[in-house]
Amino acid sequence: MAGVKRIRAKREELFFRRLFSRIRVLECDLKAVEESSNIAVKLAMIGREINALDILIAGIALANGVEKIVTKDKHFTEIEKVADIKVITY
Repeated sequence: MAGVKRIRAKREELFFRRLFSRIRVLECDLKAVEESSNIAVKLAMIGREINALDILIAGIALANGVEKIVTKDKHFTEIEKVADIKVITY
């Protein structure tokens, strides 16, 4: 929202405030970090290196019981190889 605030776009800011007030935001807690670490280790063992933020997103999802991730990001298909999560790309 920093960009929206910087240009003082009130309508867009209101849109994002409403959107994010309705979306459940998953926590990045110790369990999520442990899941992320497990994914990173398993990826390293098979010689795959991907963006740490993608690994963290997957770890947070797993720690919160998410079964599927829908994304355009092809990196998540690598995560699917080492983690118990289904990835649907489009």
